[in-house]
Amino acid sequence: MAVTVDGLEFEYRNGGHRLAGVSLHVAEAEVCALLGPNGAGKTTLLRCVLGLLAPRRGSITIAGQDITTLSTRELARLVAYVPQSTGITFPFSTLDVAVMGRTPHFGMIGTPSRTDLNAAESMLDLLGVGRLAERPFASLSGGERQLVLLARALLQQAPVLVLDEPTAALDYGNEIHLLGVIAELASAGRTVLMSTHQPDHALAHATRTVLMRDGRITADGPSHEVITGERLTELYGTPLHVTDVSLPEGQRIRTCVPVPTAPRSAP
Repeated sequence: MAVTVDGLEFEYRNGGHRLAGVSLHVAEAEVCALLGPNGAGKTTLLRCVLGLLAPRRGSITIAGQDITTLSTRELARLVAYVPQSTGITFPFSTLDVAVMGRTPHFGMIGTPSRTDLNAAESMLDLLGVGRLAERPFASLSGGERQLVLLARALLQQAPVLVLDEPTAALDYGNEIHLLGVIAELASAGRTVLMSTHQPDHALAHATRTVLMRDGRITADGPSHEVITGERLTELYGTPLHVTDVSLPEGQRIRTCVPVPTAPRSAP
């Protein structure tokens, strides 16, 4: 397993989102999606996997190594992270932010080489934001920043990629583009653990889906088996339906749609 979480328990001091006995096993080259309402514990789980939060009980291993035994640099070589947003406020250029992903691989002097800079430029081009390389990162739109943060994460060359709602700030075109990149990464052997609020993303791109509610896992398995209208309706507290759709090219896909309800009468 690329990522193994066993019996994880966590609780914030102020009583925020907690985890209660969470166990999760993600295989190599697997795309695993976490689905659940706000406050389910998805981001808390991801932050524990990244070593940013210390659980009260339980263990986490990445590539067979207990993360509590690893230095920050060693852990960064195993797992890369794309957050929902970033607190970067210094006047870094887009290229500066992207090349930060090479930090775990810098030499003794701790500065990027020409090879590192070339790799960052190529990655920005691959994600469609190469034209922004010299722009101040703080001046970018939310969607553009998210693509740059993905470039930074990919430049770490870590075997495990953790994404916290990676498409939240993207327009529809870039959303589809990013999901395609995720699928290609898995095909190339990367392991992806991501949270999302979009069941369709999990149906289309995740080999496995984990449903979470109130800090617990309520279902875990192949996406096409786990994601059902009944489970989603219970999970989100609103009527949802999962159905097959035929495309003009003869393909069939599964999608999630809300069940229409009668409009309320005006008071």
